[in-house]
Amino acid sequence: MKLKMLTKVAAGLTLILSVSACTTDVKDTEVSQKSEAVKKLNILYIMSDDHTRQAIGAYGGLLAPLNPTPTIDALASEGTRFDNVFVTNSICTPSRASIITGQYSQTNGALDLDGKIGVEKQYLPKLMSEAGYETAMIGKWHLKKEPKAFDYYKVLPNQGKYFDPVFRDMNAKGKWPNNKVQIKGHSSDVITDLSIDWLSKRNKTKPFFLMHHYKAPHDMFENAPRYDEYLANVEIPEPASLYNQPKWGSKATKGENNSLINEIGTSVSKRNPRRNMGIHMEVDQELSDNEYTHQSYQRYLKRYLRTVKGVDDNLKRLLDHLKAIGEYDNTVIIYTGDQGMMLGEHDLIDKRWMYEPSLRMPFIVRHPQKANAPKVNDTIINNTDFAPLMLDIAGVETPEYMHGKSFADVFDNKPLENWREATYYRYWMHRAHHDVPSHFGVRSKDHKLIFFYGEHYDNSPVQSDINYAGRNWSRKDGVIPSKTPTPAGWELYDLKNDPNELNNRYNDPQYKEVIANLKAEMLKQRQAYGETDVNYPHIQKIIDKHWND
Repeated sequence: MKLKMLTKVAAGLTLILSVSACTTDVKDTEVSQKSEAVKKLNILYIMSDDHTRQAIGAYGGLLAPLNPTPTIDALASEGTRFDNVFVTNSICTPSRASIITGQYSQTNGALDLDGKIGVEKQYLPKLMSEAGYETAMIGKWHLKKEPKAFDYYKVLPNQGKYFDPVFRDMNAKGKWPNNKVQIKGHSSDVITDLSIDWLSKRNKTKPFFLMHHYKAPHDMFENAPRYDEYLANVEIPEPASLYNQPKWGSKATKGENNSLINEIGTSVSKRNPRRNMGIHMEVDQELSDNEYTHQSYQRYLKRYLRTVKGVDDNLKRLLDHLKAIGEYDNTVIIYTGDQGMMLGEHDLIDKRWMYEPSLRMPFIVRHPQKANAPKVNDTIINNTDFAPLMLDIAGVETPEYMHGKSFADVFDNKPLENWREATYYRYWMHRAHHDVPSHFGVRSKDHKLIFFYGEHYDNSPVQSDINYAGRNWSRKDGVIPSKTPTPAGWELYDLKNDPNELNNRYNDPQYKEVIANLKAEMLKQRQAYGETDVNYPHIQKIIDKHWND
C-alpha cells in the first residue's frame, strides 16, 4: 500500500515537473521570440564623394556598359534603387550638413564650403545614440567641427589626401584638431580597413550605426596603382551635349550674346581658357578643338572611373566582412554619393549646377527584413530626408526641427501621405572655384525651373579670386573677381520630353501655366524651409526685378 502511494506521489511530481518544464520552455521561447521581434537592425550608411549616379551600372545610362560598379549593382539587385533622389545644395559641405541635420542650408547654417556643424547640431548621431546605437564616423567628414556626437570617429581633415592620408582620431593624443595620425596606403583601402577594424572591435551588445565615407572619387582622381591599366584601351562613350547644344542655357549661363561663354563653368574643352579639364589632364594645347575635347574627356573619365573602381572593390571587402561576422542580414545598408557630378554633359565638370547630372544623387537601400520591397522607386526625395529615414528604421520619430521626412513606408509598398510634388534647390557660392552663378529652383517629376540671380550673398568688397575661397585661378590676362555679378535669367526644362536638358523652354508660350505653377511652388518652399532672402536684400531686389521676366 505504501509502495503504491509512493509511486503515485512520484508520478504526480513527475507530471508537475514536466508541466512546469514545458511552461518554462514556452515562456523562454516567447521571451526569445519577443526579444528577436524588438531587436534593432544595424545601419551602415556608405557615402562616396562626388560619385554620381551615371557612373553606377545599376542606373543604366551611357557608362553602364563599362560595368564600373558590380558590387554596388549587386547591392541594388538585393534592395531598392531610388531613381528620384536630389541634393538640396550640390557641394560637399552643405550636402553633408543637410544629411546630418535633416535641414536646408539656411537653417543649419552651412551655405557653402565654409559651413560648420558643431556638436549641438549633429542631430543624427545624437538621436541614434539615444536610441541605443553605438555610433561611428569614419572617412570624410568635411564639417569642420569635431564630430563629438559620435561614440567613435576617425576622419580626414577637410578634403584629405588620396595617398598616405592623415586622420583626426578621437583616440589619438592631443585635442581636436591636433589629434592626428597618418596611415600608409590609398585612402579608399585605408578607410575600408578602419571600418572593418571598428566593426570587429565594437560593442556587440548594441546595434551599430556606422557612417562610412570615402574621399573618392573627388577630384583630382588619384587611383591606387593597381588600377592604372583599368579602361586603358577602352573608348569611353561621350555625351552629345559635350560638343553641341545650341538651345541649352540662357544669358545667365552664357552671357548676353554669349559674352561670358569663355568664363562660366569649368569646361572639358578649350571653351574656358582659365580652367578646363584638358589643362588638368595635360592635353596638348596645339590639338584641334574637337580632338582636344575628346582627349580631355577620355582622360577625365578614365581617371574618375579608376577611383570609382577602387571604391566598388573596397565595398566588396566591407560587405564580405559583414557576412563573415554574421551581420549582413542584420544590417540595413545604404549606398549614396554626397551629390551628383557633371561628367562632360553641357561641356561642364564638377557639381554645383542644378542640371540633372549634378542634382541627382544615387541612393540604394538593402533592407534585410523587406524581401518584398520594390526594386525601383521614383518618389521625389532629397537629402534632408536621409536622417528621418534612418531614424525611423531605428524606431525614432522625426523631430519637428527637421525639414525632411521618413520614406520608410516605401519598403512596405505603402503610399507616402502628404508627400512633396517638387524639391527645392539652392547653390550659394557665386563664381567660386568653377565660375558657377548662384541660383535656386524647383524640380518636379516632369519639369525643372531655375532662376540664376547671379550675385554673391556676401556683397562686401573682394579684390580677386586669389583671396576668395583660396582655390580660384587667375586668368593670364588679368583677374576675374569672384563676386562679379552675372546676368539674371530663367531656364525651364521639360524633363519628360527632354531628359538631357538640351532645350530651354522658358520663353515658349505653351509652358506659361507650367512656369506659373512652378513659381508658386518655389515661393511656397522658400517660405516653408526658411530659404527666403530676407537677410539678403540685395538678392531679393534682383528677384523682385526679374520675377516676371
